[in-house]
Formats: sequence, C-alpha cells, structure tokens
Amino acid sequence: MDQNKKPLNKKLIAGVVALIAVIAILLGVYLNNRQPTTSGSKTITVSVFDTVGSTEASNTATITTDEEYLRGALEQEDSGISISGSESEYGLFVTTVDGVTADDSKQQWWCFTKGGEMLNTGVDSTPIADGDTFEITLTEGY
Repeated sequence: MDQNKKPLNKKLIAGVVALIAVIAILLGVYLNNRQPTTSGSKTITVSVFDTVGSTEASNTATITTDEEYLRGALEQEDSGISISGSESEYGLFVTTVDGVTADDSKQQWWCFTKGGEMLNTGVDSTPIADGDTFEITLTEGY
C-alpha cells in the first residue's frame, strides 16, 4: 500500500513545482513589460474632442499632479476634465467625458491617445510623465 502512495506523491510534488515555475515565469514577464511610472510632481496636458470628427478641442486642461497614472490625474478636483464610467476587472471603462456620454447605439466610444498614438492601456494603468500630452476623442464605429 505504501508503494502506491509514493508515485502519487511524486506526481503531486512535480505538479506543484511546475505550477510554481509557470507562476514565476508569468510574474517575470509582467514585471519586465510593465510600464514605468514617475513619482513626484508633473504637468500634463489633456485635450477633449467631444464631437465625432472634430479637429478642434472642446476643452484643454493643463494638470499639475503627483499622481502616477492618468486616471488619478483626471479625477483630481482641479483637473478641469471630468470622466466617469463603469468599473470592470480591467479598471474604469470611460463612457462620459465632460458631461458627454458616448452613444452605444451609434457605436461611439472614447479613444485615449498620447501624442496622437492610441494607448494600449486603460486610464488606470497608463503611466504619466512630466510634459505628456493626451487626447480624449469621441470616436464612432467599432
């Protein structure tokens, strides 16, 4: 009976070791690819384009902040830009900017860009640095 338990214990130990190795690899990949943040005071500029196809900003704000991520800077009382939306496992899904809500029936959504380049991260995980320029554009069509 003891002989039957030994192979099972070895398989269990091997499985646990493999699981730990996979977790360590995934953690390493995450830490290596994570975008760095900048601590301390920084000033960023955010422009809002709240009409589909508009080339003129309806609001531009210069925000001075100690926050490290875009959401924190935008949610400051004195930011000059207001955002709201729904929370998800990925962070805030922005549906309203400066009182303008994207109309899902028209396939509208808010596109966040940095210096004209579309962001691959949400507002919760977009790091900010001194001098960054962001654009929030009401966009139509998925």
